[in-house]
Amino acid sequence: MPAQGRKNVHGKTGVRFKAAYTKSKYENMLRNVVTDLIIHGHVKVTEAVSKDVVKEAARLVTLTKKADVMNAKRAASAFVRNVKAENGQSAVDYLFAEIGPKFVKREGGYTRTLKLGNRRGDDAPIVLVAWVEE
Repeated sequence: MPAQGRKNVHGKTGVRFKAAYTKSKYENMLRNVVTDLIIHGHVKVTEAVSKDVVKEAARLVTLTKKADVMNAKRAASAFVRNVKAENGQSAVDYLFAEIGPKFVKREGGYTRTLKLGNRRGDDAPIVLVAWVEE
């Protein structure tokens, strides 16, 4: 008697356990967190996620320093969500108008991470990622 597996999957009996958290979901979560960092100025995330958030935030601030502003805005808007900030600007416009000019003289290190402790449910280390004050 043949094995009764799921169809359209690899193997004779199919996939028994499938990872629920895919790369596309992780990238979308990263886009949401970086957009929140731009709008609110700080965000609480796990230590593993904070490394990617700091990397993407540095890339976006570096885009604000480019001479070709329109191309840089297009590249930034491909990553940042289209959300309104407190003053009514979109997140990309807020990035280029408020955050970018603060770091014109700075070569890097636009964010800081402060350890807050561990999360109660799964004991994951939580950090606060915030923009550096000039």
